[in-house]
Amino acid sequence: MIRILIADDEMLERTVLCKTLQKNLEDRCVVFQAENGREALKIYEEQKIQVAIMDIEMPGINGIEAAERIRERDKKCCIIFLTAFDEFAYARKAITVRALDYLLKPYEERELMLVVEEAIRLVKEQEGEERETEEYSADFDSEVLSADDGENVRLTGVKEKIEQYICENYIYDISMQDLARTMNYSEAYFCKLFKQYFGRNFTSYLTDYRVEAAKKLLEDPMVNVKEIGKAVGYGDSNYFAKVFRRVSGMSPTEYRARIFQGKQESGEKQNKSQEP
Repeated sequence: MIRILIADDEMLERTVLCKTLQKNLEDRCVVFQAENGREALKIYEEQKIQVAIMDIEMPGINGIEAAERIRERDKKCCIIFLTAFDEFAYARKAITVRALDYLLKPYEERELMLVVEEAIRLVKEQEGEERETEEYSADFDSEVLSADDGENVRLTGVKEKIEQYICENYIYDISMQDLARTMNYSEAYFCKLFKQYFGRNFTSYLTDYRVEAAKKLLEDPMVNVKEIGKAVGYGDSNYFAKVFRRVSGMSPTEYRARIFQGKQESGEKQNKSQEP
């Protein structure tokens, strides 16, 4: 189960958030509570917390300070900030500690759970990669072709087959495990092979591929943004928007507006150049 920490000095806030997580996640998580930053750090150390949801304004060690100390020791813990104050300084601090998200109170339950679900997905991805790396170290000798054959792991056409599979299936809910099975490789071996070919993991590659496909579709003003999300593999339009923003730095709607603004400016310049 995913180990989640809630840190908030308001007992009612903690209780409501805890019940919300338990209702939506059921047995997928175990939730710990802290009433201040100092207690949050103690629980983080003792329980090896994977997702920390912290209020910023807490007495003593506040949420930002606690997050900074966590980040010094742990690059992988997913940190989510909650605050009732919409201040730029807080948002800037959230960026420096590489927080997953920054939510303003009162937040909507759906908005919160989208962020928490993304945090859980990232935690599981990290766990999978660590496990696959360990398995790879143990299994590599049995997976590679024997040296007597004089062949290299970079088999002819493998990269092209991977690219073709993603091109044909990115609109579906595919995983690295699906592709590994399709190509008759163990997950551990394929994980290593994929990184050798593309310099990053499967999820990162697939996400960028989908966002690039979405950008092309956004050039058509007649296509609805929600439909574009579905067309590139994201059934939830809100999740699609979050992923798109994370990769491109702007929402799909903002990206579309920028495209047409650029086309308009280009057209105006062209018209001026043609004036006598």
